[in-house]
Amino acid sequence: MIDITGKQVTMKLELATQRSAHFPADRNASVSRLCREIDAALDAAQADGGMSFGVRVHAALSRAIADPALLRADQRAGSPQGYQRHLLAADPLGRYAIAALVWEPGQSSPVHAHRTWCGYAVTDGALAETQYRWDANTHRAVETRRHPREAGAVSYADAGRGAIHQLCNPADAATRAVSIHIYGVAGEHIATHVNDLLAA
Repeated sequence: MIDITGKQVTMKLELATQRSAHFPADRNASVSRLCREIDAALDAAQADGGMSFGVRVHAALSRAIADPALLRADQRAGSPQGYQRHLLAADPLGRYAIAALVWEPGQSSPVHAHRTWCGYAVTDGALAETQYRWDANTHRAVETRRHPREAGAVSYADAGRGAIHQLCNPADAATRAVSIHIYGVAGEHIATHVNDLLAA
């Protein structure tokens, strides 16, 4: 009996250690706080069936982007080749990854839905978001509306084709834009297992 209890205690300690070690190791206190809030949202989702998960992620992102210490200068660096992704944290249990995306004027994402839940918030500059609906008859995404997403804008969507969109920093923008994204995938899958690319 003591041996079994000892193993259970050891397993709980290992799990607690893993959960406190969100990769990368050089993340700052603001990113660590965001990780703890996403951990809590996932724990609460298990308890309440996920009813409040999106609300909790939305609130966590809102609080995170209000902190000017959230991103270092190098995490706001862009690239002329396309929008730049900086991995800020990855859950050691593989449940989510957090990244900063940096958009130079004229850069955009492809039209896409998501294979996982996701949330994003604009921290610097402004993005333009085009939303679409899925047309099963033509197997294409059909544009429904466009709207600006100014600094402070926060959005959350569940997986699936109910939330198809494209984000861009307009070509005539005066500055780069920066956004924070949280995806329900392991860190090593952030570039390959998030977007469901669609024809429009």
